[in-house]
Amino acid sequence: MAYDPNLLNRFPLEPGVYLMKNQKGEVIYVGKAKALKKRVKQYFAAGRDTRAMIPYLLREIYHIETIVVENEKEALLVENTLIKKHKPKYNATLKDDKTFISLMINHHHKWPRLQLIRYKGKPKLKGLYFGPYTSAFAARQTYELLTKLFPLRQCSDDEIKRRTRPCLLYGIKRCIAPCVDLCSKQEYDTFVEGTIAFLKGKDREIVTKLRDEMEEASQNLEFEKAAALLNTIQQIEHVTKTRQLVEKAGAKDSDSIGLFRQSDEVILMQLFVREGKLIGSEHYTFTHSLEDDHELISSFLLQYYRQKKDLPQMILLPLSLKNKDALEEILKIPLLTPQKGNKKGLVRLAQKNAKATFAQERDESEMRERMLLDLQDTLHLNRFPKRIECFDTSSISGTDLVASMVAFTDGQYDKKRTRYYKIKGIDKSDDYAALHQVLSRRLIRAKDEDDLPDLVLIDGGKGQLTIGRQVFQELDIANVDLAVITKEEAKHTKGMTQERVFIPDQKEAITLSIRSPLLFLLQQIRDAAHERAIGFHRKRRKKRVLSSVLESIPGIGPIKQKRLLRTFGSFKRIQAATDEELLDTDGITRKDIEALRQFIAE
Repeated sequence: MAYDPNLLNRFPLEPGVYLMKNQKGEVIYVGKAKALKKRVKQYFAAGRDTRAMIPYLLREIYHIETIVVENEKEALLVENTLIKKHKPKYNATLKDDKTFISLMINHHHKWPRLQLIRYKGKPKLKGLYFGPYTSAFAARQTYELLTKLFPLRQCSDDEIKRRTRPCLLYGIKRCIAPCVDLCSKQEYDTFVEGTIAFLKGKDREIVTKLRDEMEEASQNLEFEKAAALLNTIQQIEHVTKTRQLVEKAGAKDSDSIGLFRQSDEVILMQLFVREGKLIGSEHYTFTHSLEDDHELISSFLLQYYRQKKDLPQMILLPLSLKNKDALEEILKIPLLTPQKGNKKGLVRLAQKNAKATFAQERDESEMRERMLLDLQDTLHLNRFPKRIECFDTSSISGTDLVASMVAFTDGQYDKKRTRYYKIKGIDKSDDYAALHQVLSRRLIRAKDEDDLPDLVLIDGGKGQLTIGRQVFQELDIANVDLAVITKEEAKHTKGMTQERVFIPDQKEAITLSIRSPLLFLLQQIRDAAHERAIGFHRKRRKKRVLSSVLESIPGIGPIKQKRLLRTFGSFKRIQAATDEELLDTDGITRKDIEALRQFIAE
């Protein structure tokens, strides 16, 4: 039963807060007003309130409660308290389960490492954190740039203890091999300090140094090196392009707020400037949001800043709030709405980022990127799994032993990278030996071509994991992750089996939920490798059987067998072919056809 608007006549005209409830007694919306009766009546007046969610709200309202207060400031505080308590469906409510993406340096370690870290709430790992970043793409772009500029180790803390010789990264000058003492502690710490300095915004010194190196390379006619240095300089400038705007704004310690709305979905963006440098950003997504932009920003400011200790000197807003004076009194922070100049530019930048993030969060590629970050986090991978290569072997009774490799790039099947392998020199059905051979063949070539994947995934169990680790050690590969997915009772039913994943340096398997999207992704990759291995095996076996049949026909030698197979594909089609069709096959004569017909008749 819908709420009776006639009941609103009994409402007070004083300032206060109203709580709208559904039939179950759940609070679905909390609002504030200078005059309660006038404000609440606006919801039910036809055409007065055009917000998209109003019809949905009105259909759910069963009861409305009011709380009268002394003034607007008190109404703001009570509203904020009630929103935090009830988390109403149609209010913009900050959630504490937001995922952050940051760059972290574990500077307490003897040989610090730069990592991309994804976390909720407060990060668990100890280290220096930089971010959080607005998008995973921006974080990875900065990470890739820094690994080129400062060759710190990329292997895990456990891996660095085991190494007895440098890995591939040393050969391509992406690591200075602290694992085997090929650099001094002082030399390594210089790169650590450079990484930290860059992340703190001291990139101008780095750019100046790179420009000097580029000039020197150009004078020495080393144009390829000069071009590479120029590309690095341009990458740095792209990553830090907003710094000039920040410095000119004069907003030494400030937060800028941007907002982008589409129907009932809203992105609110914060840009953080500290000591005159843009140090990071955060964004919040609100759905079914009933508040207008004024109300949403007011509610956000109270929820976010009221309990915060490290406050900025000012907050820059995209619009002037109706309750600005009351908010400033509560928060003790100036709220500015710049109309021109560089402070306006910061707000405009926050608005631009809000719009871009809105688009990214609804983009399929962004969703895949988030899923891959989830995979990195769940499987404790050292690298972002941009390219995953999965291996599977296939044989029947030890015959026609083959293997396949499929690749998934950015979470999608990469058809052009599919590879098939004939296992050589192994007579019986030795899956371990076959896996060792195919992994070695693939990874040796990948090393030679500087084309290593980020994650090698194998269909199997602990035995396959041991083989994978053995191959990695033999080839000095430390910058590629390894995982083995074990299917339940050899089933390949996607999304319906309990799967386990084994990774190095962890005794217990990681069990993925049946409904996990990560499980579906891994199954999709594993099953693609399995299907192609089976298909390749059947094709090989079919050709072998057909060749053995053709070998029994007098006059049909290996060359003619290949030509017949290439033309007709099966013995059944050869049988059904006319004499003219057979004669069209290069090298086949009338005598061959007679021998073939006689063989069939027998």
